[in-house]
Amino acid sequence: MSLPPLLRDNLALPVIGSPMFIVSTPELVIEQCKAGIVGAFPALNARPAEVLEQWLERITTELAAYKAANPEKKVAPFAVNQIVHSSNNRLQHDIEICTKYKVPIQITSLRAPDAVVEAAHSYGGLVFHDVTNIVHAKRALEAGVDGLILVCNGAGGHAGALSPFALVPEVRAFYDGTIILSGSIANGGSILAAQAVGADLAYMGTYFIAAEESNATPEYKQALIESAAEDIVYTNLFTGVHGNYLKKSIVNAGLDPENLALADKSAMNFGSGGNQKAKAWRDIWGAGQGTGQIRNVASAAELVARLAAEYQAARQRLCAGLG
Repeated sequence: MSLPPLLRDNLALPVIGSPMFIVSTPELVIEQCKAGIVGAFPALNARPAEVLEQWLERITTELAAYKAANPEKKVAPFAVNQIVHSSNNRLQHDIEICTKYKVPIQITSLRAPDAVVEAAHSYGGLVFHDVTNIVHAKRALEAGVDGLILVCNGAGGHAGALSPFALVPEVRAFYDGTIILSGSIANGGSILAAQAVGADLAYMGTYFIAAEESNATPEYKQALIESAAEDIVYTNLFTGVHGNYLKKSIVNAGLDPENLALADKSAMNFGSGGNQKAKAWRDIWGAGQGTGQIRNVASAAELVARLAAEYQAARQRLCAGLG
């Protein structure tokens, strides 16, 4: 297992806060990074396109100032998510703005990110790519990515169907670089388990929807607190790619979560937020199976501190159990 120096030296906890459409904002990203985990947001959250530069200016300026004022603290780098798909007519613009600001990490989704890799590597940036299977993992590595995000069963939003206990070892058989694991990780013990199975970092999204700084509505956050794993529905109806969503939001949209149609992936427009009157992610709320572990709304700093305490407690339990 390996981590690039950018992450090895600047993390208080081995976690990336995953970028979430609509939910992730500069406020959330900045507080996550101050707390010592990577904060990330989708470039498409900055609307119109010109807003992306404003966000990057704010994030880079505030994090630099915080780091200068707190040299003893680990301040994590931030990341921007790029949707590599024909429906994203902003991709080239967003790549150019991220290059201008030398965004430390770019997280790519859907298709192989050749253009993003070329741009990021031109200034020394890193690219991590979302994958759900071995075929996609190998294609991403051919593009020259610096790490793989294995999106496994139970992850919030677009998610794969494989268990991490199957996918991580299979990827490790041919790849010794950085692996980030996603799928139902919602406490410190699960972060340690991700490392134990062979990943370097945990990828956590749903847990931070309940952060005070997230852009989720109060109703969305409350639904997370009230829901459990059995309240997650796996469907491709809303974007053409299978994903996990809160059952309550599907019911609120007037749909039967037990009888959802299959969608034609080739007809989808990923940048639109969905293909129904009720839009993902505005009306149909993404969430992973770890939602049952979300207890309350709290600041990002408090959530990270809770994770750190749970992580250390899990390590101590494990060591004690091993004698």
